Amino acid sequence: MRIHEIILNADFFQGKEIETMDRKIKITSLALIFITFITAAVHIKTDSDIFFSAAVTFGTISYHFIMRLAVGAAVNCIMHNRADYKKGWFRTYPFEKKVYAKLRVKAWKNKLPSYDRDIFSLKKHSFDEIAQASCQAEMVHEIIAVLSFLPLSAVPKFGAFPVFFITSLLAACFDMLFVIIQRYNRPRFAKLAEGESKTAH
Repeated sequence: MRIHEIILNADFFQGKEIETMDRKIKITSLALIFITFITAAVHIKTDSDIFFSAAVTFGTISYHFIMRLAVGAAVNCIMHNRADYKKGWFRTYPFEKKVYAKLRVKAWKNKLPSYDRDIFSLKKHSFDEIAQASCQAEMVHEIIAVLSFLPLSAVPKFGAFPVFFITSLLAACFDMLFVIIQRYNRPRFAKLAEGESKTAH
């Protein structure tokens, strides 16, 4: 069986069979915003510490969801899934292979959900296009990981440092998993893209 067929049959890069992640995130974001307003309103009316903590917690989580949508849209407007994966920030290095082996990336990378499966579809895109799209996906998750710590700036006003720190740290770590996956997969797609280019010529 050829490498193209193996990748297609394995549903490479796709993760679990799930609904579109975009729809899930939008629905979840709206629900979290609603809960935030409700808990904040109850706190204002009752001066309850429990509802204050709930409002801060749900408000922080809402930020993480909304920020993800905003970053994804902004980066897509700028990059349009186009990048030079052989140079600069997106270039992968030999030492990374050893790191990913120790992290056992191969064992868990397909267990994570995929935001937009079509971007990495071999039925719709060439290996070169997929390699470029992986650069954009990496950039999105790197920016999100950094912005995950922005809520810490609210600590002086609201306190609740543990809530802000834990949610920020967990969110950043989660997004770094996707960064690792993109950098783990990109070299093989780059190699296949090179072969694809030679065949075309």
